[in-house]
Amino acid sequence: MSDLARELSLGLALADLADAITLPAFEARAFSVSRKADKSEVTEIDRGAEAAIVDRLVADRPDHAVFGEEHGTRGSSASPWRWVIDPIDGTSNFVRGVPVWATLIALTHVDRGPVVGVVSAPALGRRWWSSTDDGAFANGHRIRVADTSRIADAQVSVTFNAGWDHLGLTSRLVELQQQSYRARGYGDFWQHMLVAEGAIDVAIDAIGLAPYDIAAVQAVVEAAGGRLTDRTGVRTFENDSAVSSNGRLHDEVIARLC
Repeated sequence: MSDLARELSLGLALADLADAITLPAFEARAFSVSRKADKSEVTEIDRGAEAAIVDRLVADRPDHAVFGEEHGTRGSSASPWRWVIDPIDGTSNFVRGVPVWATLIALTHVDRGPVVGVVSAPALGRRWWSSTDDGAFANGHRIRVADTSRIADAQVSVTFNAGWDHLGLTSRLVELQQQSYRARGYGDFWQHMLVAEGAIDVAIDAIGLAPYDIAAVQAVVEAAGGRLTDRTGVRTFENDSAVSSNGRLHDEVIARLC
């Protein structure tokens, strides 16, 4: 087993661990909700799932760093390897009973970026995973981005928010939607996984993201043959925006947003 295959195997086990915490609570509606300093919602399920993942990583990979949304950084801060965790991406959906939420798990390298990604959405019955060694999969089936080459033929997902308004770019998002073949707003991790599967061609996320929102989805999109960058075209999971595409449309989409 290669090194990345071993790390992916661990990532999948971590997703199993998280699913066992998150899905029963979601189905039973058995949790309380509070607000963080940034006014975003959080539940004890978010915190408990992340704590379980991080404890397992600290035990199994003590020479790696771990960064999570709820509990910050643990492990070896000097390591070039860092696990990036979002215990529930789409907490607002989770709270309201919308099944579009997922646990995001990525292994990143300081020079290579995200090399392993797991996106587990148990309420949808879907899980996506990838490694740079072996491509991308959804529920065990290999996936690949679409080959659409014109915006006029493309299916596009856009997440509008105040961040785009503040940049003065909302009108450009609207124009892109109007010029595409079909536009929807799937949101959060799901839109990027639909790009990876080839179901849609472009996904433009909200402004104001964090590394744990992006790292795992970037790993899967890239392994499926697509591209994921920030809104200016820089390949990174550490800025506050994310645009994914099948690759063929990427430069044109970025040009329309700049």
